[in-house]
Amino acid sequence: MSSSSRVIVALDFANQADVFKLVDQLDPTQCKLKVGKELFAIAGPGLVEQLVSRGFDVFLDLKYLDIPNTVAMACKAAANMGVWMVNVHALGGPNMMTAAKEAILSADHQPILTAVTILTSFDPAQLNAIGLSGSIQDNVVRLAKLAQSSGADGVVCSAQEATELRKHVSKDFCLVTPGIRPAGSKTDDQKRIMTPVEAVQAGSDYLVIGRPITQSSDPLASLLEINQSLS
Repeated sequence: MSSSSRVIVALDFANQADVFKLVDQLDPTQCKLKVGKELFAIAGPGLVEQLVSRGFDVFLDLKYLDIPNTVAMACKAAANMGVWMVNVHALGGPNMMTAAKEAILSADHQPILTAVTILTSFDPAQLNAIGLSGSIQDNVVRLAKLAQSSGADGVVCSAQEATELRKHVSKDFCLVTPGIRPAGSKTDDQKRIMTPVEAVQAGSDYLVIGRPITQSSDPLASLLEINQSLS
């Protein structure tokens, strides 16, 4: 089963019980799911495989960054779990991203490979602190172009950079955007945010949404409301 929904629900939980309490309320035709570092460290591949077996498209969000061979083997292992999407850090460079793509192509199941550009929690002060010159947008565009030329299928970026990115990458290069908050929601720890409708209008393909759904009193209703706003 594969969902046509643009929404990727972020499973930012510290235990499996809370994950399945939420997942039991969701419909795999209405969303995709994201498993990040904390949850994967706690629950491991078994959880991912259970979610896949329930029919969910799973984005394994581990942001691999290491030497090319290590990242390649990690991506192939992720592919063998049956995930829908896996990601790496574009700052790992072209050799690493190319190795990751080649490893995925050699797997029996081939997930989408995306690359992280600049984290959505970054502001100009954080960017300067790590020694990157230029604006956030300049760095996002540069890294996205590098990712595309290295074989990645898309990037993870802020929706605020999506419009500019669309001028520099191919139409089928997917843009995955965290920092999405429905109108009226809390911004929490995200710096560069947009509403779902604004993000899609800006050029985003997939929207990562966590707390507005996972902390809702009726998660499925909140999800369906977002999907309806995008239809």
